Amino acid sequence: MAPVERSGYIRWFGETGNRRRLSRYADAKMATTDHYLNRELSWLEFNQRVLDEARNQAVPVLERVKFLAITASNLDEFFMVRVGGLHDLTRHGISRQDPTGLDPSQQLEKIAERSRRMLQDQYDCWNVELEPALADSGIHRLRADQLSDGQLQMIQRRVDEELLAVLTPMAISEEADFPLLSNHTLHVCVKCAADEQGSGPRYAIMPFLGPVPRLLTLPSAEGYAFLLLEEAIAMSVQRFFPGETVEECVAFRIVRNADLSLRDDGAYDLLAGLEEVLDARKQSDAVRLEIADTTGDELVAFLQTRLRITDRETYRVTGPLDLAAFMQLSRLKGFENLQFPHWAPQPCPDIDPSVSMFETLRGRDILLYHPFDSFEPVARLIDEAADDPDVLAIKQTLYRTSSHSPVVAALKRAAESGKNVTALVEVQARFDEARNIEWSKQLEQARVQVIYGVKGLKTHAKMCLIVRREPEGIRRYVHMGTGNYNESTARLYCDVSYMTCQEEIAADATACFNAISGYSQPQEFHRIEMAPAGLRGKLLEMIEIEIQHKRQGEHAHIVAKLNSLVDTRIIEALYKASQAGIVVKLNVRGICCLRPGIVGLSENIEVISIVDRYLEHARIFYFFHGGDERVFISSADWMPRNLDRRIELLIPIEHSASKHRLIGILDTYFQDNVKARRLQANGDYQPIVSHQSPPVRSQELLFQQACELAAVREFRPTVFEPHRASGTQ
Repeated sequence: MAPVERSGYIRWFGETGNRRRLSRYADAKMATTDHYLNRELSWLEFNQRVLDEARNQAVPVLERVKFLAITASNLDEFFMVRVGGLHDLTRHGISRQDPTGLDPSQQLEKIAERSRRMLQDQYDCWNVELEPALADSGIHRLRADQLSDGQLQMIQRRVDEELLAVLTPMAISEEADFPLLSNHTLHVCVKCAADEQGSGPRYAIMPFLGPVPRLLTLPSAEGYAFLLLEEAIAMSVQRFFPGETVEECVAFRIVRNADLSLRDDGAYDLLAGLEEVLDARKQSDAVRLEIADTTGDELVAFLQTRLRITDRETYRVTGPLDLAAFMQLSRLKGFENLQFPHWAPQPCPDIDPSVSMFETLRGRDILLYHPFDSFEPVARLIDEAADDPDVLAIKQTLYRTSSHSPVVAALKRAAESGKNVTALVEVQARFDEARNIEWSKQLEQARVQVIYGVKGLKTHAKMCLIVRREPEGIRRYVHMGTGNYNESTARLYCDVSYMTCQEEIAADATACFNAISGYSQPQEFHRIEMAPAGLRGKLLEMIEIEIQHKRQGEHAHIVAKLNSLVDTRIIEALYKASQAGIVVKLNVRGICCLRPGIVGLSENIEVISIVDRYLEHARIFYFFHGGDERVFISSADWMPRNLDRRIELLIPIEHSASKHRLIGILDTYFQDNVKARRLQANGDYQPIVSHQSPPVRSQELLFQQACELAAVREFRPTVFEPHRASGTQ
């Protein structure tokens, strides 16, 4: 499998490289379709669990608004990617069935049916529960007929001074081409009466682009009041169309297919190719039209015709469009009593702030569980490496970074000081392409060697390698994890960080970087496994070992925490383990295509899902292994895309304290009887109710444990060590 250097990235020949799928169902060999749940419907059930948090009255009201906004944003992305992909398949006449036996058209029908029920739940949540609860708490959404004289004057001034100048109506005649409408951007469609010659009606489109906010803050004697932008436009629409009779002024928005990818195996210039993909997304087919249910049929038909949208793709809603826009309400200042109490990330008790990270890691491995443990040690390791004159090289993967990334700043600083810095920037990280392209250009200008991933594969692995000259010789320090190098999401996502200078792990990290940068062939690793070459095989091997132990009359046990379980080969292996009598516990946050609890197939498998204030993102795998417990962390979910079409890592955690902490974290999640939901064989999720046990909320318990660990250092007694004269004992 010799790599060929080409424009700064490589192509791997052979079975593991550059596979182009004909459809979404590359891993569809199965014993029976009854063994699986549909991937798309399973994702919608995950989004429903997020929506359940928005409807949970025990959750503070602004946090409930946040959960509702997340479900709306999630649904947009689902339509852009998954529904968009299914539309492509039907348009090209591809009718291949997924593992449940559904073809793309059948899936689209079921998605539309389930999405409408979810949309109704979303608007019931907003109209019946959240908006009244916000008003009771002093946060008021006002309508035009509720404005005071002062508020009305303020809106009129805003229309005169800003909206009339910024917003531009686009008239549409029968002969004119329909304008290009931005993806998931709010627009207003205005219907004017027919002219004196009887031709018409006339339509115009007004996009909400630019700096005008969706929520217009109003002066209020107490609390917070706002008016939606579309209502301000409707109040003043005649100002935009003087001399005409406006019959209807309606807000709408569309979602376009974003399931467009670059065929990078043939792209001469990867960045230019990606920029073409970003442009193509702006013009792709609309897959969803969202509009108020009070809109006249004639106006709806006009939009459907021009957008080439059918009734199946049209969603009439009973409240304000784009519920994701209400995310900004969840961050309102002065209403902290309506938000979750602050949980400060805790310092690691094994890290002395006065001691360099290099000295700390020479003494022991460090495992952190974010956001309960602070991300600061990870950032500090890279910062220290950038400024340390003994550091010779830094190699770093970057998948999703923050807008003002201190990690990127450290890499630029290191390169400018003469260090050898290599950054593998995955510019094809969906919806972060533009940001990653910009980071790539900045890094190149700072003399960082930038690699744009591997041809045909996304690089999703999370890894940093630091090479340092020390008195004993060259030593390599490694950070590997389950989350991105993003200090912002590290405060919101549950992820594992592992830092070590173990020689075999460091050697594997070096070999991995060399393979993906094109300097050597992929090779056998000492400890880690890498997809697409060996990660799935290692997981199947570990499951099979448990099965063999069980058949020999020994104890066997499998526990896994991950985000998605779709891969049919792994699912079948887990079914085989269950049939052998092995208890399998799975904590799967999102998509799960495995059916648990079926007699003779999966009665020994339990699947739970936890949705709480932090996004569960870590992948942790445990195998009893005959008493020699094996624990791994990974960047990969158990999905064909991760195991076949991405560079991913599986990292064994052999450091005793770190291993046992991860086992404890897994156990904590399975104690949860507050936020956990248990998957049923039919795809439904039910709350875990225990009348005998006290309530256990896993994230709260993990935070308490982190606080207790941090207190060990805080209350450690100070030891005074005197300076002694030379020669004294």
